[in-house]
Parts: sequence; C-alpha cells; structure tokens
Amino acid sequence: TLIKCCYAKNPGSSWKHKDAAIYLVTSLASKAQTQKHGITQANELVNLTEFFVNHILPDLKSPNVNEVPVLKADAIKYVMIFRSQLPKEQLLQAVPLLIAHMQAESTVQHTYAAHALERLFTMRGPNNSTMISSAEMAPFTEQLLINLFKALTFPGSTENEYIMKAIMRSFSLLQEAIVPYIPTLIGQLTQKLLLVSKNPSKPHFNHYLFESLCLSVRITCKANPATVSSFEEALFPVFTEILQIDVQEFLPYVFQVMSLLLEIHSNSIPTSYMALFPHLLQPVLWERTGNIPPLVRLLQAYLEKGSPTIATSAVDKIPGLLGVFQKLIASKANDHQGFYLLNSIIEHMPPESIMQYKKPIFVLLFQRLQSSKTTKFIKSFLVFICLYCVKYGAIALQEILDGIQPKMFGMVLEKILIPEVQKVSGPVEKKICAVGITKILTECPSMMDTEYTKLWIPLLQALIGLFELPEDDSIPDDEHFIDIEDTPGYQTAFSQLAFAGKKEHDPISNIVGNPKILLAQSLHKLSTACPGRVPSMLSTSLNAEALKFLQGYLHAATVQLV
Repeated sequence: TLIKCCYAKNPGSSWKHKDAAIYLVTSLASKAQTQKHGITQANELVNLTEFFVNHILPDLKSPNVNEVPVLKADAIKYVMIFRSQLPKEQLLQAVPLLIAHMQAESTVQHTYAAHALERLFTMRGPNNSTMISSAEMAPFTEQLLINLFKALTFPGSTENEYIMKAIMRSFSLLQEAIVPYIPTLIGQLTQKLLLVSKNPSKPHFNHYLFESLCLSVRITCKANPATVSSFEEALFPVFTEILQIDVQEFLPYVFQVMSLLLEIHSNSIPTSYMALFPHLLQPVLWERTGNIPPLVRLLQAYLEKGSPTIATSAVDKIPGLLGVFQKLIASKANDHQGFYLLNSIIEHMPPESIMQYKKPIFVLLFQRLQSSKTTKFIKSFLVFICLYCVKYGAIALQEILDGIQPKMFGMVLEKILIPEVQKVSGPVEKKICAVGITKILTECPSMMDTEYTKLWIPLLQALIGLFELPEDDSIPDDEHFIDIEDTPGYQTAFSQLAFAGKKEHDPISNIVGNPKILLAQSLHKLSTACPGRVPSMLSTSLNAEALKFLQGYLHAATVQLV
C-alpha cells in the first residue's frame, strides 16, 4: 500500500518510502535464516513471489543501473536473502539482471550483485547438483565474466573479496564453458596477482584469487593436460617475483599452485622446476609453519615426477631432502609431514641413490622414539616401516633393524607393531600396514626358524584385528596440546586451497587390490613351502574368532593351507 500510494505517484522523490516498505516486508517475512541458505522459513502471510514480481523485478529490469541505487541494492538484497523461498524460474530471470548490475558505479550495488550471484551459484538442487546448471548459464557466460572482471577496475573495488569470490564460484559452476576465455582471464588474474603482491592487505580476496587460478588450471588441463605449459609461462614470472621479494603471505599459496601444475605433468620434470629445487630446501622457508604443508607436498611432487633427475644431478640433492626430513621429524607438530616426505623418498628414489642413507634414517627415527614417543609418531612410524617392507622386502627390513642392534627386529614387532597397529588410521595407511605385515609373516624366513617364531601368531592376530576390529583412536591426555605447545610465537597460518586439493595417493595400488586376499594367497604359498607347519600353528594358538575370519579370507581367495 505504501509503495502504491507514495512511490508509484512520484518515484523520483519518494524512493525512501519504497525503501522503507521493502525493509518492512523483509523484516515481517523472515522467520528463520542461515548464512548458507538465506531465509529458510518465511511468514505465510507474505507472498514473496508476488512481491518480487510486482515490486522487485521492475527495479532490477530498469535499464539505467545507476538510477536510484538504494532501491537497486534493496532489490538485489531481496533476491539474495529470499533465494531459498523464490521459485527457480524467478531466480533464473534474476541472473542476467544481476549480471547487468555488476556494471553499476555504486560499490554497494555491484558488491551486492556479486554476492547474490555467488550465493545463487552455490544453491543445490534435489540431486545435490547445483540448482543452476552450466547449460542454463550459457547465454550469459560471456557477459558474466566481462562484468565481473570489469567490476574489479572500479574505484574502491580493486580488491573486492565478494567480486573475487563470485569469479571463483562462476569458474566452479561453468567448468569447461570458461575454457575459450581462459587465455584472457589468466592474463587478468596474473596481473591482479602481481599488483596485490606488492602490498597484500585483503586476505580473503587473495585466497579467492588463488582459488580462481587453481580452477583455471584444473578445468583447462582436465581437457588438455598439455596446456599446463601455457599456465607455467603466465604464472612463473609472477611466482618468481613473489619468491624473490619473499611475500610471506603468498608463499604457501604459490607452493600449492606449483604442486598442482607439477602433478599434471606426465612422468617428467621441466628444467624450470629443477632450477628452483635448491631454493625450496633453504632453512629459512622451513622456519615458517605455514610453509611446511605446501612445501612438503611440492617436494613430494618433485620426487614423484623427477626422482631420476634428482638422483643423477651433478649436485647431490638427497642430503638436502634428508636435512628437511630431520628438521620435521624432531617436531611433535610436524613429524607427520616429515614422514610424508620420507615415504615419497622411499617410494620414488632409485634404491642405489639412497643406499648409504637408509641406516642413518632408521637411527634418527629410533632416537626420536626414545626421546619423545607420541601416538601420532608411532602411527606414522608403523606406516613407514611397512612401506619400506613392501618396497624392499621383509628380509631387508629385518637386516637393517638387526644391523642397528641385535634382535631389534623382534623388539619392533613385539613392542610397537603388534600392540600399536590397531591405532593406524586411513584406508591407504591401513592397506600399507596390512601388506607390510603380510610380507613379514610370509616372506621372512627368520619368522619361522628363530626366536622370532613366537611372534608369528601375535602378529597374524594383530593383522586380522586391523582388518576386522574398530580403530583404536585413544590418545593419552598429555598429547592433546602438542600442536599448540610445539609452535612458538605467531606465524602465518597455512591456508589450504580447496581447488588445489591433492588426490589421495596409494603407493601400492598397482601391486595389491584386496589385502585380505593377498594374506590368504601368501599363507597358502608359505604353507606349500613348509607343509603342516602353518595349519598346526593356527589350530593350536590363533584366537577362534580370528581363525574364523582367516578361513573366510582363504575361502574368498579359493585357496587352502597345506
């Protein structure tokens, strides 16, 4: 009524009345809301769709986006907060109008428009796909991208986090549809990155900028991995400058994007990366806790793609890698990162290149076990020794442990592996442990012929427990605050880029499918080599429930024990 009586008669001077009316309707209609979904419960007495069509849509459709900016902002805000209550056809009708309002001179107006679009693009349909599809956005894609990037040139919005978040969300929604525009867009993004790196002041803007870069890489290289080189040509000059002037806030992001780029390469490593490799081992980089996770991931990518190059280079780079490992392993907060690096060294480096370093590595680990044993360290240690066993064999594991101290192999099995393996978490980690233990049980002669034989049944029992029992997730009370205590002072936090995410890596996926089947087949092979011994040990010593599970594995593998 207020709108009809006052605003309709004289829109130019009575816009304040309509502003008040919209505010009143919004307040009365709202019963419950969340940041993610906007208004989730509305007053049934207010017809939101009718109000949208009669009083909101006309302002959005007005060809002059700079006319009466307060009412334009009201209209955009209405769409944004009632997005969960309006029909999809009304929202689709609003999309091109919101895109047009990205050109408005008013900072509030184009910021609201960017935020509204970003929120609409996150809405989910009944099958959990985005409510608005890339196909439905096809007619508006080019104008959307043009207007978003143009809005970043307006005074006061050169580092507008809502616009950059809308760019990120648009890329995520549009996927392959942005590929034709990438050559232009990546140039604009890198220019923006170069500018903000001079004086980083908007953390959220910077984060969404790097997320947008990651999406550009992922989407384009998914269709054509060879295009990764064009991204490297565009990004490396900026990254080099960031590294040279040591922009601390950006280094964790740069390392993540570099990891993403390097992981896309097939099994080779470009010379541009190798030139940078020695700089990544500099101690000053590792002093900052925010650098550690992305730097470890980047070194893992180097090892995966270029271990032969690293091993055969003129300057021995392995001591540098092991120096980083030694630093990380000494920290209760970062020791797991040290194991990630060590596991990659064991998995990818040519055996002869690390031969001389194997014993010192084990000695370091035992020193840490002796001085400061934590649950996290033990879990990582067990995964490492089992991975070592998978890679080099059970006999090699026994020999290196007994070479450090007589009967050390038995002590590790009895005091650490058997009682603690139930605490190992993660499907890949459990699989590595299962395969490693299977090899110890069935490929290590001393487990059948020496004083170690007494550990055979307990080790098998522990393996079946790993397969069948719930994970032991208990942590001693004195370990709960390790991460806080072990991080001195304030340091730049690590910000994980969602769109730079790394796929979980299974180092034995090509070797073993089902570890239970592997156990059954390996026991069958062992029993064939020494007839009668394995069934006898099982029948006299193995727990009845564990034996039942084991019989199930044998049946599934269609093998019998001799």
